[in-house]
Amino acid sequence: MSGAELFNQLPEDIICSILSLTSPKDTFSFSLVSSSLRLVAASDFLWQTFLPSDYKHIIDRSVTPLKYSSKKELFIRLCNSILIDSGNKSFALEKSSGRKSYVISAKELSILYGEEPDHWTWKSVPESRFSEVAELKVICRLEIKANLKTNILSPNTKYGFYFIMKISDQAFGLNSVAAEISVEIGNRKVVQNCVLDSMGMTNFEEKQRDQRLPYKREDGWMEIEVGELYNGGDEEEVTVSLMEVKGCHVKGGLIIQGIEFRPKH
Repeated sequence: MSGAELFNQLPEDIICSILSLTSPKDTFSFSLVSSSLRLVAASDFLWQTFLPSDYKHIIDRSVTPLKYSSKKELFIRLCNSILIDSGNKSFALEKSSGRKSYVISAKELSILYGEEPDHWTWKSVPESRFSEVAELKVICRLEIKANLKTNILSPNTKYGFYFIMKISDQAFGLNSVAAEISVEIGNRKVVQNCVLDSMGMTNFEEKQRDQRLPYKREDGWMEIEVGELYNGGDEEEVTVSLMEVKGCHVKGGLIIQGIEFRPKH
């Protein structure tokens, strides 16, 4: 008798326990082996192990009530991202691993003079997942911060932090002086320089500056990686910042959708 045949004869609860030690990606692949194993690989017992321990609290915060007939269906639904907390955050699961990711909207960020209409305007754009984004009109001191407690992230996971942004066609003053991006955890702080608007820069200039640059995302927005951390499971507060306060010149045209915290591989 082959190993596959022996495996098929195992009790369903034993197969589920074995699969729960793998990953969602492995389980999706396993379900393609045969129709009988597909049924085992769809059990609620198994897919609950891939859902985060606080999944009930998360779906209770969903803007739109979630309808699902199985834990597997719920898992797949959460992989497609949902709006939570009155639409000011989005939450998603990484399909291959089940690890959590969040996007904090501009409304949830601390933006210097963010409520001053002379400096910032709040508007709706169809390509944003959130109802409003923040567009910089004109300012000298650019300061944007977000705070997050690591206990909402998946434990034992490396995370990257990313500002999600765009540059308007009427932008000015954003590449005159390098901006600073930083991640602060307790008494540890890592600061790097970045270029917000790389339009018009040559490859040589980009390399000479030795600064982080924005890259295009699949959703059409741009992102700048601010930093990373390994979440070992302890509760810590993280402060992510974007600042340009040294140039003392006016700047405008930066559009902020939010900050993303996602697993990094």
